[in-house]
Amino acid sequence: MSKPVLLTMSGSLRKGSYNRMLIAEAVRAFGEAEVIEGDLNLPLYDGDVEDKGTPPAVQTLIDQVIRADALIIGAPEYNKGISGVLKNAIDWLSRVKPPALKDKVAVIMSAAGGRSGGETGHFMTHSILTQLQVNVVHGPLILVAAAQKEFGEDGALNNDFLKGQVADRMARLRDMIA
Repeated sequence: MSKPVLLTMSGSLRKGSYNRMLIAEAVRAFGEAEVIEGDLNLPLYDGDVEDKGTPPAVQTLIDQVIRADALIIGAPEYNKGISGVLKNAIDWLSRVKPPALKDKVAVIMSAAGGRSGGETGHFMTHSILTQLQVNVVHGPLILVAAAQKEFGEDGALNNDFLKGQVADRMARLRDMIA
């Protein structure tokens, strides 16, 4: 296989978000790959808008998903649920014919400032993706609790246990797409 194509998708739009930092850690652990950052700053899904044609930003994301060998998703938890940004992107992606997400391979990870590490947002994201027939790479959940303490000034994880979890998941991802 030539260099694999990874599409990263952060459910947080904030440039300095912990989920973006976690995704960056995963990309480093994965190794050599072409990495595309999906822009989830999309218009809200609206069937009336869809009837007039797919918005350009949405079409770009659809094309990126189709091109990608795997997805790395940072799934933050907002108010004990999936972020609106991530849910909206998945809603748009679910409307494509043929389905863009079907049979894609994905890793889900979550980082949050609280003590659960974004567990509920993670579970909700997993549930939605499995309904859309995405092959989620299984293993112990990668949840970074109290994320403000787990990342260094350089944005890298400073927790060896969590780094090991991410590295193990990326090894499984490499094996699945090889």
